[in-house]
This record gives sequence, C-alpha cells and structure tokens, in this order.
Amino acid sequence: MWSSHVTTDNELSISGITATQLAKDFGTPAFIMDETDFRDRARTWDQALQQSFGDNAGTLYYAAKAFICTEVARWIKEIGIGIDVCTGGELAVALAGGIDPSKIELHGNNKSAIEIEKAVSIGVGTVVIDSLYEINRVATAAQKFGVVQGVLLRLTPGIQAHTHESIATAHEDVKFGFSIASGAAWAAITEVRKHSSIELRGFHAHIGSQILDTDSFEISAERLVALLARYRDTYNEELPELDLGGGYGIAYLPGDEELSPIIVMNALARAVKENCANHKLAHPRISIEPGRAIVGPTMFTLYEVGTVKDVKLENGDSRRYISIDGGMSENIRPGLYSAQYTAILANRTSDAALLSTRLVGKHCETGDILIREIGLAGDIAPGDLLATPATGAYGRSMASNYNHVPRPPVIAVSNGKARVIVRRETEADLLALDI
Repeated sequence: MWSSHVTTDNELSISGITATQLAKDFGTPAFIMDETDFRDRARTWDQALQQSFGDNAGTLYYAAKAFICTEVARWIKEIGIGIDVCTGGELAVALAGGIDPSKIELHGNNKSAIEIEKAVSIGVGTVVIDSLYEINRVATAAQKFGVVQGVLLRLTPGIQAHTHESIATAHEDVKFGFSIASGAAWAAITEVRKHSSIELRGFHAHIGSQILDTDSFEISAERLVALLARYRDTYNEELPELDLGGGYGIAYLPGDEELSPIIVMNALARAVKENCANHKLAHPRISIEPGRAIVGPTMFTLYEVGTVKDVKLENGDSRRYISIDGGMSENIRPGLYSAQYTAILANRTSDAALLSTRLVGKHCETGDILIREIGLAGDIAPGDLLATPATGAYGRSMASNYNHVPRPPVIAVSNGKARVIVRRETEADLLALDI
C-alpha cells in the first residue's frame, strides 16, 4: 500500500523527507512518487517473467496508461523494459523519453490512421490490432513505408474476471478485441493472412484490472493456447508469441494483499507449459503488461485540510465531513467505479478518538467523495495534512481540470532528495487554450 521508503513515526515521511517539508516546498495537493520503488518494482516483475519462462520470456511492457511522463519514460529506458501505449500522445511521451521504438507496443480500440502511420513509420515493435478496420489501416501504412509490420490480434477469451464491471475487459459484451467464442477471432486471423505487409505473430488478451487471483489469467492462457493449436492445425505453422496482458492487483486498504510477481508468473508458466504439452505445441514467447502493479504503490497524494464540518443525520447520528484541497479532479476512480482508498494524518500524530468521517473534495459535486467512510482523528483541523496511499495508477493520468482546477504536480523522491518531474498547472495554463 505504501512504498518501501515511507515511514509514519511522528509524521509521514518518504526517503527521510517529511510531509510537512514536501507541502512547504511543493504545495498541495501533490503526487509524491518514490523513484527507487518504481525502479525496483519494474525490475522485480521483469525478473519474475525471465525466471518463470526462461528462454520463452518475451517483453515486459510497462502500461503507460497507468501513469507516464517523460521522466518516467527515461527510467523505463534505463531499466531496459518495453512500454505499451494506446494513443498518439502516449507514444509521443515514450519517444521523448528515448525509448527504442522496437520496444514499444501500440494498443487501443480505435487507433486513428495518423496514429498507426506514425507508429509504423518509426518502427514500433508491435501493433495490437483490435478491429477489422485496423487490419487494413496497418497493412496500408506498412506498405506505404515499405516494411512488414509485426502484429498481435487482441482477443476476448470470454472470462468474467473478478473485478469491477468498468475495468473487466475479457467477457463478450465489451468494446475490446475479437471474441473467440463468436468466431470473430478466426475471421480476423483469416483477414490478416491476406496482407503481405503485416505479419501475425500471435495473440493478445487483457482480462481486466485490479485482479487479485491467478485463476482468470490461467484460464485465459488455456484458451489462447487452444487457438494457437487450431491455427497450427489449419495452416501447418505455429505462431511464436502470446501477450497475456496485465491487470495484476495491488493493495489499497489496510489488510489488502497484492499479487506477488513470482507467484503470478509461475502460475502462468505452469498453465502455458501444460496446455502447450496437451496440444503438442512449441512454447511461445510470453509477454506481459503490468502498469498498476509497478506504479500504483510508488505514489501517494498529499492534501491540506480546508474545512471540517459535522453533519447531523436523519437517524440522529452525526458524520464528520473533512474537505481537502483536491478531489475528483485528481482522483476520479472512487466516483467512476467505487474504488476504495484509505488516508492518514500526515503531519503529526494524534491520540484523539476516531470519528466517523467522510473525506471529500472541493468540487461542486455531491459525488466528489474520495473516501465514503473512514475513522479519522477527531482533532483534525484546517491546515493539517492528509495522505492517501497507492495513487500512482490512474490518479494523475485520469486527472481533469473540472471546475477549472489546475492539475497537481508529480514530485519524484529518491535518496533523500525531491524534485518536480511534472510541474503544477497554473491558471495561465488553463487560459492558454482559449481563443
């Protein structure tokens, strides 16, 4: 839930820098990111992939949608892993960070012709095709630039992953990919083979996000391997690659347990090996795409309390409302799909009794609620600092300017030093686009 360098003696600190000092130097709200923890987590997932699959290990692609900026792209380049991007904007950031195009995988369910042409022209390693229209777009772009573009087909293996409906992506009724069960996947395979400018290397499946068991991943692997076998039996050749996606869950609340990289990879390795043996298939190269599992726990959001209000409820009870200087503009996840977070008093300790509290933002929305129910110290007052852990994934990346609130900065902390890697927006930034 917290990065390995966060401590909470007397007051919250990261790499020896206190919350009070961070607020003084960089203001609030702010995303505070542990650079060392990010690097360690990325390497741990990559090592687990290599260790579990050995010579059949493919590429660990960091999922840029979780959070990306130019500095993080530089870290990814230095670590030596790949990156999965799903828009032209994410591609631009990856390139600005110096990532080798051959280590970039282009994703997305509605890639424009311009985005596809850009990716193909610079030599991205893989394009993940999501619709029949994209087959022609990618083939046309590859022909234009005189290359043979490697592609994967994104498939929906018909799995109801144990996660929120809004972040489940592998059952039949979703916008992503080609259904195996309906025959759409096989129709896409047939269509891809008509084009000499694209090379089908294998299949891709992403079954959802924030999944905390390995069962769904193993079932997905089983169904993808079965389709590889059907392809072999039909065309007398084997496809060399599977991308088994990401979605590995992390801890958000006290008592939560995140998935261990080595446990997940070992389970996937067993499933792939057993199913390949059953079908007498050669073992394909296996790639994965952890984003949240790498960046999520490396970041927390630091807020300042603005108001405290006690509200009498109809049943006679009371609830305390604590308003912080952010809200749904930098963390929309609780409003979108009831994501749950915790919070702590960050600038001091307190022996005051815990009160039933609702932590809310500053926006003009009743639904601007970060934490619906939490016990917080009864003496919290304006000026105190609160921190919510595990906001690295889909916090800053999904942030908005609702109510014309400037988006917070991202502050990287490493070896006792803190620096801005994404600056705080200003009112001038908000006005700059107006004509």
